[in-house]
Amino acid sequence: MRTLAIALALLSLSTAAASADTCVANADAKKLAGAARTSFLTKCQKDATAACSTQATEKKLHGAAQTSFTTKCVKDAVGQ
Repeated sequence: MRTLAIALALLSLSTAAASADTCVANADAKKLAGAARTSFLTKCQKDATAACSTQATEKKLHGAAQTSFTTKCVKDAVGQ
């Protein structure tokens, strides 16, 4: 149980740190343009969607709550 609590604490810290580095900010920092930027942002959004869906499942969200959480989480991760 203690290991689970530590893992969740680390996950929340990494999520907070990751939220400062959005996909758009990373693309800008890498000075991506055109097709490279589009490809990078598409992959980043897919990764964010998968991560946010996992978080919603871990929080045992269902229905509208899951959809709302996932939508907001992805928007925050992508930087829209």
